[in-house]
Order: sequence, then C-alpha cells, then structure tokens
Amino acid sequence: MSAIKHFLLVFDHETDTLLVQREFGADADTATQAYAEAEAQYRDRALVDIVLVGSDSIETVKVTHSTYFPGSKKKSVSTLLNELTLN
Repeated sequence: MSAIKHFLLVFDHETDTLLVQREFGADADTATQAYAEAEAQYRDRALVDIVLVGSDSIETVKVTHSTYFPGSKKKSVSTLLNELTLN
C-alpha cells in the first residue's frame, strides 16, 4: 500500500476557479502549515474553500472531490440536461 499524500486545494466558487493545487507528499506538517496560511489568506472570502485532502493520488482527489475542480458545475448541468432529453 502506498503512503498517503497530502493535497491542498483552494477553490473559488464564485469564479469556478481552482486557485491553488499543491502536493506535499507525505509531509503532513508542511501541508498543515500551508493549510493554516491559506485559511488566513482567504478568511474574508466566503465563497473560497480551502481543503487539505489525504489520498493516494491527485487523480483520486479529482474523483472524490470533483466539486473543487473547474467545470464541475457545468458538467453537472450538462449531465442533467442530457438525462432530461433522453427521457
């Protein structure tokens, strides 16, 4: 089993933009420090989410936390529209 890697994501819901995507490998201390710094930096922006995720890869994070990657809202709407037109 591979070690858990730490990923910091900062996502702006207003603009549907991933502002920060950083990988820290297995360095939990540095990842936690970066998370705290991002929380302080974006504390006045209510529509910005800061998350620190542990996973085996960024590909897994993109599946498990897809709402933090650009276009997820558009994909959801497109999927819904496709389902409605098929019925």
